[in-house]
Amino acid sequence: MKKYTIYHNPRCRKSREAIQFLEEAGHSHEVVLYLDGFFTKDILQEVLNNIALKPSEIVRKNESEWKNISNRNSLNETEILELLIKYPRLIERPIVISGNKGVLARPIENLALFLKAN
Repeated sequence: MKKYTIYHNPRCRKSREAIQFLEEAGHSHEVVLYLDGFFTKDILQEVLNNIALKPSEIVRKNESEWKNISNRNSLNETEILELLIKYPRLIERPIVISGNKGVLARPIENLALFLKAN
């Protein structure tokens, strides 16, 4: 059986729903509490490669950390990646990975399609 890794924020309802979805579907999973400083540049870039998204595509743009960055609209992808590491709360969640593939599991339908395809 495949094992899944979920990058999880326990305070996030969508993240909790994704864990519940995995459990109800009978999928084994490992939970990574990424807010605890888990991500390095290399690890986050690998996750992004697995979900085929750029750093700018996983930014939570309504967070105060993002809004407080005066030049946020002129940042390149490398600079955004570095901000995501510095402020992990800016990372959209949940992210679910299996092997070298993954999905931004928001909305939950994305996770259902991912599980069906793998």
